[in-house]
Amino acid sequence: MTQKQRIVVGLSGGVDSAVTAYLLKQQGHEVIGIFMKNWEDDDSDDENGKYCSSNIDFVDAAAVADVIGIEIEHVNFAADYKDRVFATFLREYEAGRTPNPDILCNAEIKFKAFLDHAMRLGAEKIATGHYARVRELNGQVQLLKGVDNSKDQSYFLHRLNQAQLAKTLFPVGELHKTEVRRIADEIKLPNARKKDSTGICFIGERPFREFLNRYLAHQPGPIKDERGRKIGEHVGLSFYTLGQRQGLGIGGLKDKGAPRGGGDHEPWFVAKKDMANNTLYAVQGHQHPWLLSHTLTADDISWTSAQPPGRGHVAAKTRYRQSDAACEFMPSNPDAAHFKLQFEQAQWAVTPGQSAVLYDGEVCLGGGVIAQVIAQP
Repeated sequence: MTQKQRIVVGLSGGVDSAVTAYLLKQQGHEVIGIFMKNWEDDDSDDENGKYCSSNIDFVDAAAVADVIGIEIEHVNFAADYKDRVFATFLREYEAGRTPNPDILCNAEIKFKAFLDHAMRLGAEKIATGHYARVRELNGQVQLLKGVDNSKDQSYFLHRLNQAQLAKTLFPVGELHKTEVRRIADEIKLPNARKKDSTGICFIGERPFREFLNRYLAHQPGPIKDERGRKIGEHVGLSFYTLGQRQGLGIGGLKDKGAPRGGGDHEPWFVAKKDMANNTLYAVQGHQHPWLLSHTLTADDISWTSAQPPGRGHVAAKTRYRQSDAACEFMPSNPDAAHFKLQFEQAQWAVTPGQSAVLYDGEVCLGGGVIAQVIAQP
């Protein structure tokens, strides 16, 4: 039988964290629920919770705690979030990059501020509803992909270190989502059929451009094609990301010489940002060479183990919803403070500010923030 432990569970109001708490309680552990409030609903246009659902989520989390029979505490980490996550989020957008705040939130809030709070409550472990796994092997703790490949969230957890992983449990990482839903239905959890949350809490259902517009200065400028012809006007470079197709406000160009990668009626995609000249470049065709790259460099590195991997062949993801891509890992030095990845197959719309995450089979090794992308010639 598993030794009884005091485990603090991050209850988000969603079904995954609810089933996490239930499974641990069934195993005989002393389970305490914590609801994390990471954003203050101080928006003048959000007085009734139109966009951020944190109040509704807390009601759901409290209802779950009642059904399972555990205590729940509401903890406000909003100040930590603004300092550690949101400030970086804005800086990255101002620099023309596209950050991933969920990755930062995990490293800085859920597995740092929340973990510290749980330890003060006398917890031996924390648990969340992420689809990932941890495994001890040869004195180290490994971060593994979740069993349900379509829900695997190890990409968002790659910045966790040995100390954090050693204190963490991911019970639903051993299950498929359909099984989690079945358990929730079976024990009549009030949120059993609740839709999975998408996006970032502080943005909620609010249009992303509208949200950023309140925090970032914006300067309109030209949209140009690969030949330097002006084809439209952008509202500010911070509001666009590489590979973006919607919201460009441009149509096909009636020109005899069709652009590389597509014809007159092919869709347009954001391909480059020229920050110095405040110019956005767009190209036609999903497979346009400007959207394809074999090589990237990354910095702001974090490894799940104490040591970085050695130079050699690994697999990597440059975005969450992507299959592992074979590549060669080339560290800048033995400490791997920077690294380069050379992919066997060209990768589509690799985006500075996003994370390149490395894998050895099912083991997540860590990764870094994409700094530079070298498009194929």
